[in-house]
Amino acid sequence: MFTDEYFMKMALSEAEIALEKDEVPIGCVVVSNNRVIARAHNLTETLNDVTAHAEMQAITSAANFLGGKYLKGCTIYVTLEPCIMCSGALSWAQISKVVIGARDEQRGFINKHLSLHPKTEIVTGIMENECSSIVKEFFKSKR
Repeated sequence: MFTDEYFMKMALSEAEIALEKDEVPIGCVVVSNNRVIARAHNLTETLNDVTAHAEMQAITSAANFLGGKYLKGCTIYVTLEPCIMCSGALSWAQISKVVIGARDEQRGFINKHLSLHPKTEIVTGIMENECSSIVKEFFKSKR
């Protein structure tokens, strides 16, 4: 059986790909039955699209893989807490579980007191230091 850390490492690899593209380094994977069905990272700069967040890319890819719009029974592993837009999409997709690496106190959905689908499980703090440091270092280099 694979662990949350195992899949979060894959999401972190996606964040590193984003970093190489000079994108905000956020990555995620979608898992169904212990199998990765989608991988994604931020592409907002590459696509010149403010909605091209890692989660949005992964939701679309996973839905295409499954052949439907709902991600029931799936888990998304994301390196940084989803924003309001992404949490809304995750809610509409009825994803079963969201595993978050690092919290985003400023832009994340949790502090906004928003919720996902009522049956969605939320886990935070998986590889928090690694997930947090890649984003902090990125923005530090931009200043």
